[in-house]
Amino acid sequence: MKTIFLLPLFIFSSILTAQKKEITIDITPITDNIYLLTGQGGNIGVFKNEKGLFIIDDQFARLSDKILSRLSTISDQTVTMVINTHYHRDHTGGNANMTKQGATIFAHANVRKRMKNNQKKTNSPTTSSLPVITFDEGLQLYFDNEDIQAFHVHNAHTDGDALVYFNQGNVLHMGDTFFNGRYPYIDLTAGGNIKGYIEAVQKGIFISNEDTHIIPGHGKIASQNDLKSYLNMLETITSSIENEIKNGVPKKDIISNSILTEKYDILGYGNGFISSEKFRETIYSSLTQKQL
Repeated sequence: MKTIFLLPLFIFSSILTAQKKEITIDITPITDNIYLLTGQGGNIGVFKNEKGLFIIDDQFARLSDKILSRLSTISDQTVTMVINTHYHRDHTGGNANMTKQGATIFAHANVRKRMKNNQKKTNSPTTSSLPVITFDEGLQLYFDNEDIQAFHVHNAHTDGDALVYFNQGNVLHMGDTFFNGRYPYIDLTAGGNIKGYIEAVQKGIFISNEDTHIIPGHGKIASQNDLKSYLNMLETITSSIENEIKNGVPKKDIISNSILTEKYDILGYGNGFISSEKFRETIYSSLTQKQL
């Protein structure tokens, strides 16, 4: 029985459109033993180690065979560990297929909770896709030539986000707390919040340095300078909308005011599946919603 994880309608529509195209899985080497896999959905980080393959996220279930085939070109060892950066199915959809390969799934505790709740809603109970090792604030993993740290960032893209940092390789996977060159999707229904999102990006900047290879949840590999530019975008637009709210400007006028995002619209930030208008609405809703 298939496990279904709920996504907002506008994202699901984008996914259905993309599914009509033939998906290829591409590999980009980052260091001697760390790679980026791209296909459809969240970017996959791969670490080749003495215990097998450690991967960050696993996209959709229907892509697992393609992903595993491409991974076999990196190593003849199997996937032994998977860490999910959050619960959305374009990052966790392949979990069950990876467990069939013998992989252990790691994630923040809220990832397991939300995946389990969605299974109840869709009447599709299964444990094979759920994380079996969870953490609250952080996790450390040690290999022969690499130390890996996972950091929980609170109420950012969701309430279960994790940043994953490879100390020796100096590679940071940001999950969906970073959409390189695009406005982000912030899941307000799953604990996401613009202020927490900004703090997550600040955390990524603190962890990294000018030589760090930064893997976003979506988009191309980036640098710390790219992340700083992204932070500036978030802070600038949020501050502008916050001032509009304080001045009593109605919601509909804020959402329709393209001047608030114009500087970044010109740079193409609104060309992803989150439009400029949708991003303004998200920030407004985030700043005015009551926090649980």
